Amino acid sequence: MPTPIRDTLRAFLLENFLFTDDPMALADDDSFLERGIVDSTGIMEVITFIEETYGFTVANDEMIPENLDSVESLVAYVGKKQAL
Repeated sequence: MPTPIRDTLRAFLLENFLFTDDPMALADDDSFLERGIVDSTGIMEVITFIEETYGFTVANDEMIPENLDSVESLVAYVGKKQAL
């Protein structure tokens, strides 16, 4: 289901890692690591984008695939952090 968080994150990922604006190029449950979309350096770019866009710090112990390895997991993680 489209949400502002989902749409913002998808647009960032499509533009910066897949170099397209085709929404079909990335499914919400695609693993960034398994598909080779984002490597370890790229995940730091994603974290920086999240921190700057949503105004919170991603703690070291939160830098895990369960939080950061798909659009789906990013949306859930950002939503959880915003609810605090």
